[in-house]
Amino acid sequence: MEFKTLLYVKENGIGTITLNRPKAFNALNDELMDELGQLVDSIAMDDEVKAVIITGGQKAFAAGGDIGYMLTADTLQAEAFIDLCHATIDKIADLDKPVVAAIAGLALGGGCELAMGCDIRIAAEGTRFGQPEINLGIMPGAGGTQRLARLVGPGWAKQLILTGDPIDAETALRIGLVTKVVPLESLMDEAQKLAGKLASKGPIAMRMAKKCINYGENVDLPSGLLFEQKTWAFLFSTEDQTEGMKAFVEKRKPVFQGK
Repeated sequence: MEFKTLLYVKENGIGTITLNRPKAFNALNDELMDELGQLVDSIAMDDEVKAVIITGGQKAFAAGGDIGYMLTADTLQAEAFIDLCHATIDKIADLDKPVVAAIAGLALGGGCELAMGCDIRIAAEGTRFGQPEINLGIMPGAGGTQRLARLVGPGWAKQLILTGDPIDAETALRIGLVTKVVPLESLMDEAQKLAGKLASKGPIAMRMAKKCINYGENVDLPSGLLFEQKTWAFLFSTEDQTEGMKAFVEKRKPVFQGK
């Protein structure tokens, strides 16, 4: 599968996606979002891939939506584009494999929204995050008003969305938007290390844990707890559960088969 706006490498059970529109600072347009959705669909079907990294290189994760592309869009075209953005980011959020965002440079607007669709976000020192859409006479449309509040709380979400002001990586760490800040030269090594750790876990348990967390964001606590209870019990029907507990007792590393 060949792409015009993405690079993809699969190695040691890790699929690494690099957004590749460097002249536009990886600004998101319909072509990139369509290709990204196709690639995520392919990864979902690839049992060799146990974990995923999404990055944009050292200068920009993604500097937002492509303003030149959106400038001439009418209402129907805008709706079609943002629907595509939602569909693609939802595919990432719902992927049954863990997704790490390795963020450097700029993660603004749609770029920040794309990062928020990933499971874990680590950032390089000097990275800038923000939702500056208010300065363009619009608002976040690719999940920003919803995912940002869930990640950092409504207070910080309103601060970022209503002012349009960016924050640095250290502030993003402090408010919970990212979980780690590392030197730029260490970013991909840290992302690979984290993805490798995730890839080594039992894939069924990983898939179900992610599903439980995602499900719990959209239901009341008793419903979420019941879903967790039934899912936990289901895992005792898997070979991986037997292997994991047996390996613990035998003081060795488990060899999970995804069965």
